Amino acid sequence: MLTLFPDLAPNEIYRFSVSALHDIYVEEAGNPNGFPVVVMHGGPGLGCGRYLRRFFDAERFRIILIDQRGAGKSQPLGELDENDADLVVSDMELVRSRLNIDKWLVFGYDWGGALAILYAQRYAHAVAGVLVQGVMLGGQKEVDWLFRDGCNRVFPDGWDKFLAFLDVGEYGDILAAYSERLNSENELVQMQAAKAWACWMASCSTLHPNQSVVDYYSSPHVAIALAKLQCHYFSSAGFGVSEEIKNGMARLNGIPAVLIHGRYDLISPLSSALELQREWLGSEVHIIRDAGHSIAEPAIIDALLSSTGQLLDKVGPQIA
Repeated sequence: MLTLFPDLAPNEIYRFSVSALHDIYVEEAGNPNGFPVVVMHGGPGLGCGRYLRRFFDAERFRIILIDQRGAGKSQPLGELDENDADLVVSDMELVRSRLNIDKWLVFGYDWGGALAILYAQRYAHAVAGVLVQGVMLGGQKEVDWLFRDGCNRVFPDGWDKFLAFLDVGEYGDILAAYSERLNSENELVQMQAAKAWACWMASCSTLHPNQSVVDYYSSPHVAIALAKLQCHYFSSAGFGVSEEIKNGMARLNGIPAVLIHGRYDLISPLSSALELQREWLGSEVHIIRDAGHSIAEPAIIDALLSSTGQLLDKVGPQIA
């Protein structure tokens, strides 16, 4: 089974002002002359942990990591104003232009997978190939599965802990109840709500309980951005991303793509990836037998590393 490449430091760090309010953090690692690949992290709100550099061979790839608006090292952290999918996808194109990249591979996992696909639909001329893991489109069907009825049946213990932070009378609109707390002026209430939210998402993410994933999600910096941004996006059903992607699949035809999905993914069930693959000429789905949703699961790591190399062999030159 393949394991992550050795850790490496970034070659360059950038901060791009994308509005009067938002600065986004971008870093570049690997071979400056390698094939460019851009990484869109999940969440929304997870940010690009340094481990994401390790999914790519530093000799073959020029690795571009973008912290989306309000996440990771972008500023201000957890900011909801001027933060939607249209703007984040536009930020991706701004980064490509600023870094003088002609075409790149686009990799996204979880919500980042939806952004990767949306970007490929809007900027097909700039996309050599697409790699997606555990795509979560953020539509109303997916939101209801996570916060109304579905995932709670598989993880009733985690769901009880998630609800314990609310009053019984608020169970009818969980997103509104959490939004009120996550945007409270009381920082203690904010952080308590953020950690409860983050623990719920972490508990659903892996096939087997994984304390390292729970610890990462619930660390204060990650938890507050993850919870605030997810609640913001999911309360708006992903700002229509799911519908736009499904209506624009023909624009992806001919772009090589690999969709990697855990058989037991309970954040975004496998049917989502299969529906996309059926409409995307030039794509294939790799169903990972012993995996859930998390990019940190060993079987997912193995599949991503294998598929990344194969996709590059199809679309780009071999880097000596």
